[in-house]
Amino acid sequence: MVHVPRPGHTTAPGDSPPALGAGTEAERISRALTPRDRGNLPALSAQPLIRLDAYVAEDGSTVVNGHLLTMGGTRPPNEAILDAVAMFARTLGTPVAATVIDRSVRQVARLRVYPDGSSRTIAEEEDLPPGRERTTAEERTFPPLARVERIIQHAKREELHAAFVLAGALREHLTLRRGAEDELSLEARAIEAYIAYRRGDYTTSTGLALTVARIRCGSDLHRAVPEVARATAAWQRLQDQAQVATRGQELLHMWEKLSAEGLLREPSHRAMAQAVRTRMERGAQYPETPAPAPAAALTAAPEVVAPEDAPLAPTRRGLRRFTRWTGRGDD
Repeated sequence: MVHVPRPGHTTAPGDSPPALGAGTEAERISRALTPRDRGNLPALSAQPLIRLDAYVAEDGSTVVNGHLLTMGGTRPPNEAILDAVAMFARTLGTPVAATVIDRSVRQVARLRVYPDGSSRTIAEEEDLPPGRERTTAEERTFPPLARVERIIQHAKREELHAAFVLAGALREHLTLRRGAEDELSLEARAIEAYIAYRRGDYTTSTGLALTVARIRCGSDLHRAVPEVARATAAWQRLQDQAQVATRGQELLHMWEKLSAEGLLREPSHRAMAQAVRTRMERGAQYPETPAPAPAAALTAAPEVVAPEDAPLAPTRRGLRRFTRWTGRGDD
């Protein structure tokens, strides 16, 4: 597991001057996608076929295999994805599978892209068979931890938009493959919460961090303590009164549960719990908001669906934006 610094107190992280990468749009895309050392390609002998993955954020930012595509607003995300996946298919000389999570339309698309640039979409039941063996093979070819390192490098260079989009893509695909409670999925969500905090998006950071804390509270209370603290650090920055009331009520239930179990051994954690309690006691200044039941906040159901994750529409055949006829693929 890769650990990154995350907010554990109320002071904002220090700013450092940005060191943005240079290069034209074409050079940056080439660096991201061209298989110079073949390290970004699935093994030629891999059987069964390894899926690639792509992601479209709500703002249209587009990721393929953990690389952010820079399109300059001139190309639709679906065209950029098809071009990138077709490059893999041509290099391998064989059809390539791809799973696209498109948050702009809240949909998952499953594709077959061929070396001639043509493509078609398939229904979920036609997709490559699921299973731990396939997941392991895919993640061995495109390691999640290597993607985490790339996210961290963007964050260190203060390229926070890129880091946030890449973290969202990683979290979405790991959750789709492994489920929200999986260790890698949780770590990716925690990293995304940290990047959101760095960007000053405290509402998103609080929601993501609370989901990690909620799952930990249902599975491992000892490991829940630092996650509740990180969620509290983001929550303390919220200004929206409804969010303060709703999120604060859940945090208060978590802190009370951890305290009852004798797990608040650090003075800083006891101080944070008291800070939540004090702020919530000033309830007269906040609108009345129904509080979630303690059991809902602290019990992990067998299939956890994070409330911050808007549901994705089922895959269906023939999505026109991901369908190309022979000869339409461009280099």
